[in-house]
Amino acid sequence: MLAKMAAVFIGSFLMGIGINVFILPFHLLDGGIIGIGLLLKYVWGFKVGMTIILLSVPIYFLAWKFDRRSFVNSIHGMLVSSFIIDLLLPLKGSIHLPVMESAVIGGLLIGTGIGIMLRYDTSTGGTDLLALFISKRSSLNVGVIIFIIDAAVIVSGLYFIGEGMFFYSLITILSVAFATSTLTLFHSVSVFLTPKS
Repeated sequence: MLAKMAAVFIGSFLMGIGINVFILPFHLLDGGIIGIGLLLKYVWGFKVGMTIILLSVPIYFLAWKFDRRSFVNSIHGMLVSSFIIDLLLPLKGSIHLPVMESAVIGGLLIGTGIGIMLRYDTSTGGTDLLALFISKRSSLNVGVIIFIIDAAVIVSGLYFIGEGMFFYSLITILSVAFATSTLTLFHSVSVFLTPKS
């Protein structure tokens, strides 16, 4: 239990640093619900963490009703990471690096944070949890559903971030995926990774 709590806090801090220090200054996007939170931050100035919580309410309602185990294993990860993302907002702009380096480092930090949580059977939930529900009730692979959601977020953000930042946002997503996959490659994660195989 203590190890899981430590994983949630460490993972959340890494995500908060990656988002606030490296992603926000360049208006880069990530996929999933984090990407939606970032997009709404750029367009209307909403807090990323609070937006993630609000957008997660209907998803967690479904989890509570249909999959209590997924609800229990991800609700605390979502709440803690959302709070820490907003808590670390003052770090925005504290490190000045070129956009390519920021896209890579930010993505690696976010992916490492997510990967650490997944190794302890917890996560930030969000659209990954939604994809799991859709996959269980359809013939679609959960990985394909996550890719479709991520692609939709990035494409919808193209108008607001421009083509240049669109390319760097793709670099961010690849960096997130690389770090997350590396940390979970040889570890069986029962919450979200098992259904993908």
